[in-house]
Amino acid sequence: MSLRISKPGKHALIVNTPVMNAAGILGFGDSYRDLFDFSAMGAFVTNPITYAPWSPASGTRVIPLPSGILVHTGLPNPGVSKVLSAYRDLWKRLSVPVIAHVVAHSPEDMSMAIRMLEREESVAAIELGLADDISTAEVEWYVRAAVGRGEKPILARLFHGASADHARAAIEAGAGGVVAFAPPRGTARDGRGRLTAGRLYGPMVKPMTLRLVGQLARRLPGVAIIASGGVHSEQDARDYIEAGAAAVQVDAAIWSMPRIVEHIGKDLGGLSLTRPIGMDDEMFALFMNKSSDDPEAES
Repeated sequence: MSLRISKPGKHALIVNTPVMNAAGILGFGDSYRDLFDFSAMGAFVTNPITYAPWSPASGTRVIPLPSGILVHTGLPNPGVSKVLSAYRDLWKRLSVPVIAHVVAHSPEDMSMAIRMLEREESVAAIELGLADDISTAEVEWYVRAAVGRGEKPILARLFHGASADHARAAIEAGAGGVVAFAPPRGTARDGRGRLTAGRLYGPMVKPMTLRLVGQLARRLPGVAIIASGGVHSEQDARDYIEAGAAAVQVDAAIWSMPRIVEHIGKDLGGLSLTRPIGMDDEMFALFMNKSSDDPEAES
């Protein structure tokens, strides 16, 4: 089932199935390749990339929680130049499109990283990781600057809890779609008794993210939303699609259940089999939304 998850025309990204990994989960493509079939994904999303090298975070990096984990890495990477030197050949051999996740840390860093990625045939699209405290005006500026760097489609990954105004600013600036959302932030005590901040992963993330995705879909009809957060089963993925997402990203579940991506891909592929004859994509999306009766009232 081919699916367009970005704007028509030159800024278009076509995937064969509406499931992919989230940034930071599968490294740069050299991890987990022997544990599941990458072709089961519609696209592969790289680890976060910056123009200059970033060092790992110091101290505790992973804290187990009753219903998930807290992860604090510092987004380590060797910088875009070394990433491309090490992985461009691998990306060319992958059977799925490669989406490079670029950290929007500063205007200069982002622009230089995207300029280098634009020249790479092995990169099909760019996912822009926007900061947590970013304003709608800054969203527009970053996305417009990224879009202006070349022809590759830009997806804007929003911080958890970002409003419809943030998403609208990204789309109006030229993004082909939005990723909703980055993992939420939290704080927990590590094994040494120190409070540590980081990103939250686990099934507990899904209910609040599902609500937000549904709100975005209702307020911004026609916008390609890639839902990300707490997907641990086929039903989790279906819930996001029913809420209005065009595709889903799977995060920490891959670490414990690598083949979950294959199962979700096959399951979501079955949605096309349940589509009434003659119903186009727009009508089918409305059909799926209405069929749930939408028990969640916006508040």
